[in-house]
Amino acid sequence: MNFTDKFNGTDSYVATEDLTVAVNAAVTLERPLLVKGEPGTGKTELARQVSAALGLPMIEWHIKSTTKAQQGLYEYDAVSRLRDSQLGEECVHNVKNYIRKGKLWQAFHADGKSVLLIDEIDKADIEFPNDLLQELDRMEFYVYETGEMISAKHRPIVIITSNNEKELPDAFLRRCFFHYIRFPDMDTMKEIVEVHFPGLKEQLLTTALTQFYEIRETSGLKKKPSTSEVLDWLKLLLAEDLTPEDLRRDGANALPKLHGALLKNEQDVHLFERLAFMARGQR
Repeated sequence: MNFTDKFNGTDSYVATEDLTVAVNAAVTLERPLLVKGEPGTGKTELARQVSAALGLPMIEWHIKSTTKAQQGLYEYDAVSRLRDSQLGEECVHNVKNYIRKGKLWQAFHADGKSVLLIDEIDKADIEFPNDLLQELDRMEFYVYETGEMISAKHRPIVIITSNNEKELPDAFLRRCFFHYIRFPDMDTMKEIVEVHFPGLKEQLLTTALTQFYEIRETSGLKKKPSTSEVLDWLKLLLAEDLTPEDLRRDGANALPKLHGALLKNEQDVHLFERLAFMARGQR
C-alpha cells in the first residue's frame, strides 16, 4: 500500500488512542471502518477530521430510511430519456447522458485517494448493507446500461457510522474493522471542552461537568445528553455569564439551568420535576 500517512487527531478533534489505532488499522487493512456509539459522540465528525488531517477530499453519503444501495453506485434516468426521445433530442442516443453517478462511483473515480463517509447505515433497510458487500469488498461494480465495469482508481478510505438502530448482517461485519466510541470520561471531556472553549474557568467547568454526568447517570432517563449537547449547554452558560453558584441544584429545584439544551423530551423533564417534588416531600 502506497498510502502511509497516519491519523493522530487534529487540533479541533480530540481522538483517543484506541480511536486513532482503529482508523489507522482500517486504512492499513484497506477495510471499511465501522464506527458505532451514542448519537452526538462525534462519529460523523471523525470522517471529516480524517479527511482534514490526511489532506484528502471528502465524499459524504447520508443514509435515510428510503435510501437504496443502488443509489450509491448510479441511477439510470429512464423517464428523462423517454421524454427526450419524444422531443427528438439528439442526446437520447447516448445512454451515458442518463446515468447519474452515485457517491461510490465518485469516490472510485476521484483523481486521488478520498475519504468516503457512509453515514448512519442502520437507518436503511436491513438488506442495504448486504447489497453493498461486493462493491465495498472488490471496489468495483458493473453498469448494465452501458456495459462498463467501474473500478476504483484509488481505493478510498471508507468510514461507516451506525447508531445501533438495527443489527447489521454478519457478512457485512466480517468485512469491516469495528470501533465503538465510548462516551468520554471527565478528563477526556475536559480536553474536548478546551478545544471549543479555551480558557474556561476551572471551577465553572468542573461544576458544570459534574452536574452533567450526574444527569446522565440519573435512573430512568430516557435520553442521555450527549457530547454535542453539553457543548451547547456550556455555550449558553457562558453567554448568560453564570457562575458555579448559579448552577447549584437542591431538592426543590432538580432541573438544571437552561435544561432545554440537555433534556430533549417531556418524559425526562417530568422525571426531574418528580425528583424535586419527592425531595420537597421528604423535608
